Amino acid sequence: MRKLIYTDRAPKAVGPYAPGVVSGDLLFVSGQIPLDPASGVLVGGDIKAQTRRALENVTAVIEAAGFKVADTVKCSCFLADLGHFADFNAVYAEFFGEVLPARETVQVGRLPRDALVEVSAVCRKG
Repeated sequence: MRKLIYTDRAPKAVGPYAPGVVSGDLLFVSGQIPLDPASGVLVGGDIKAQTRRALENVTAVIEAAGFKVADTVKCSCFLADLGHFADFNAVYAEFFGEVLPARETVQVGRLPRDALVEVSAVCRKG
């Protein structure tokens, strides 16, 4: 059985997908870019500001599904420029520093709305 997760604390999907899907004890969080949930507008600023907003969006979906950030087992991280890796990591550590999920971080050619960062997650309850 699948349950689709939506929350006003994260932006509405910009395509035909759910922000999160729960299947059994797993939660799959769709890639979150740094959109302001209230306005749907990409937040301005540097990689740190955009990373913080993207991770706040990921956290909002996790919590809306009844999970905790500590339940995160895997993140996929996409950067428009790997030159931002250190600054991205500094903010990422604020959210996942003690959780230490598995992760990959790759540079991509382009992200939706020309965002600097996108993050998706997989969580397991229990």
